[in-house]
Amino acid sequence: MVEKRGRGLWLTHALLIFSVLVVFFPIWLAFVASTVTQSEIARPPMPLLPGGEFLENYRRALFQGVNVPVTTMLVNSMVMAVGIALGKIVISLLSAFAIVYFRFPGRTVFFWLIFLTLMLPVEVRIVPTYEVVAGFGMLNSYQGLILPLIASATATFLFRQFFLTIPDELAEAARVDGARPMRFFWDIVLPMSRTNIAALFVILFIYGWNQYLWPLLITTDPSMNTVVMGIKQMFPSGDDTADWPVIMATSILAMIPPVIVVVGMQRLFVRGLVDSEK
Repeated sequence: MVEKRGRGLWLTHALLIFSVLVVFFPIWLAFVASTVTQSEIARPPMPLLPGGEFLENYRRALFQGVNVPVTTMLVNSMVMAVGIALGKIVISLLSAFAIVYFRFPGRTVFFWLIFLTLMLPVEVRIVPTYEVVAGFGMLNSYQGLILPLIASATATFLFRQFFLTIPDELAEAARVDGARPMRFFWDIVLPMSRTNIAALFVILFIYGWNQYLWPLLITTDPSMNTVVMGIKQMFPSGDDTADWPVIMATSILAMIPPVIVVVGMQRLFVRGLVDSEK
């Protein structure tokens, strides 16, 4: 390991601190804007220190909002993000397990058919998907928000590649001990996959949290709005005036759950991406 000393060490740390400040500065401005009054935002220059309206602005955002209380939108986004992440992981685990450990005709063909769906994102198949969801009566529902997005070729591919690294001797030993396939999956494969599951959960949670086009298409009831939709709808049309303190407070609140997930699962997330000793 090469250690930098002297001027190189200080230069590296200075560059790192500068980069962090550049990234953090817009977030700080949004936080400051969420703690001041509308007139303070409209009157240049905008303050760089928090104001005294923190509690009032966040109370209005959480319980009044502009069209829908932010509390409702946060709940909708949380249900959608967790449902998509868990659904993708469960389906991908089972499909990868079947492809790797079950011998059936055409299993390689089925895997590549799943993998080819990467070339068909939601935007490409959004019209037929909408027709199916509408036909099943799942508009303005959590099922409609979650179910069309829970299949993941990427997660299936990653789990398949990991399962191929598990020694065949483990499967043979489990078979000799009389373990059924699902017992082998539950007792051996699943515990060994926990870091991969954690890493994928973080990625898929953020993917579900940031969804905009699909919720916008299938929800017409404001009570089903997600927080990403809500922020866009808070911007006024025509000559109306934007309530910037509430909009900025909503933006800050929308960032908190993904940050908590990333920070809380950081260790498992990093291990799932870089750990090669399974």
